[in-house]
Amino acid sequence: MSDADEVTFRVVQVADIAFDFFATTSTLVLREAEGSHRELIIPIALADATAIHQAWRHLVGRRPTTTELVTFILQELQADVIAARIVRLDAGVFYAELDLMTPKGRRVFDCRASDAIALALRQAVAAPMLVAEDVFVQD
Repeated sequence: MSDADEVTFRVVQVADIAFDFFATTSTLVLREAEGSHRELIIPIALADATAIHQAWRHLVGRRPTTTELVTFILQELQADVIAARIVRLDAGVFYAELDLMTPKGRRVFDCRASDAIALALRQAVAAPMLVAEDVFVQD
């Protein structure tokens, strides 16, 4: 990979989740962990915001949510979440990937940013959440 192809990622943390029940939308606020502490605001659906909020606050329901179920499946298959990365912003859509280490090796899956964040937070030790520098620049 040449220097021109390298992507710089910034470590982020969940800073806030804002629910707007009247508009049936929510926003996820990610804040840079170091440096200038820039914020990235991502609009997400109420269900996704609820899943992230529950994972962020380590809440477990009486029945597994989809994110909890996927976490249980990953554990059973001995797959570890290495990182959740938001890799680009295109026409208002955030693109992410989930980086896993499995018994058969490393696998990277394209996914929604909200799913990647929720799964990263659901790990026994939260997996790093990363945002490409270019995404901060575009926002």
